[in-house]
Amino acid sequence: MTSTDAPARPQPNETPGSDFADLARTIKGEGLLDRRRGHYLTRIVLNLLAFAGGWVAFAYLGDSWWQLFLAAFFALMFTQLSFIGHDAGHKQIFSSRKANDAAGLLHGGLVGLSYGWWIGKHNRHHANPNHEESDPDLDIPALAFTKGQGSTKRGFLRWMAKYQAFLFFPLLLLEGLNLHWSSIVSVWKDDLKSRRVERLLMAGHVAAYLTAVFVVLSPLTALVFIAVHQGLWGLYMGCSFAPNHKGMPTIRAGEKLDFLRKQVLTSRNVRGGPVVDFALGGLNYQIEHHLFPNMPRPNLRRAQVLVSEFCAQREVPYAQCGVFRSYGYVLEHLHEVGRPLRAPAPVGAA
Repeated sequence: MTSTDAPARPQPNETPGSDFADLARTIKGEGLLDRRRGHYLTRIVLNLLAFAGGWVAFAYLGDSWWQLFLAAFFALMFTQLSFIGHDAGHKQIFSSRKANDAAGLLHGGLVGLSYGWWIGKHNRHHANPNHEESDPDLDIPALAFTKGQGSTKRGFLRWMAKYQAFLFFPLLLLEGLNLHWSSIVSVWKDDLKSRRVERLLMAGHVAAYLTAVFVVLSPLTALVFIAVHQGLWGLYMGCSFAPNHKGMPTIRAGEKLDFLRKQVLTSRNVRGGPVVDFALGGLNYQIEHHLFPNMPRPNLRRAQVLVSEFCAQREVPYAQCGVFRSYGYVLEHLHEVGRPLRAPAPVGAA
């Protein structure tokens, strides 16, 4: 069923796991797993032209506060380039792993992200979405996604968990810097597959970005430009990913679900037309994406009809709502998780 209400917790072992095989046959029979190279080639070329054009405009404007509009433009472009890297990581673009990895490394280098670090983290998320112990996307020190997580917070982090619904969007302004820092640490410390290449790409990105900004702009304008650009990029990235699982049921250790229910019951779709599809990079079809991670982005809209009908036939709850309502669910969930921490201490408690 399609629901805009917060779903109940999933029940383990509801039906045999063959349901996904039936759905997969339908999806494959419709050709929705076939590559869409022409679509991606067009999208990549347009992105790169727009990105290059932005830097030409940056050089032309010179030391001007008008550059802050370009900072917002680059936040948009960094996210759109990141979406391509995401699709390459799921092998949506090309048939071969090498070609996808090359595209992913290139786009990671353009935005200053470690492709290898992200692949490892994101694959763990897809394997165990919203799992309280195994999903790295639930392991964020500044936030608590379950009451159990909230009860373990101490000091300043506990205070943040109390009011995390109010702090959520301001915290996303720091997400861009967090992504950069995590990438730098992983490239220099972790044993990534293409570590040497990623080190060169990361160093090249940092050097080129800071050189361009501080050569063209005065120090104050440069610092404000960086703050606006990185802040809006982090906000945009966070707003693209947050509606997908936050506020959906979590899976505790020991709970067993078949593949279809594990992916559907922990994910939320966001309604919308082409504008939403573009703005969220196809991630608004989160249920379909989790069921078929290598499905090309332009096929997700067609798949959504088939998947929602299939779930209705199998009586599997299918969560879907509008853009603003999705953020409402996220904030409501965060506020509810922090509620026990906001409760007054018992009289006489130390």
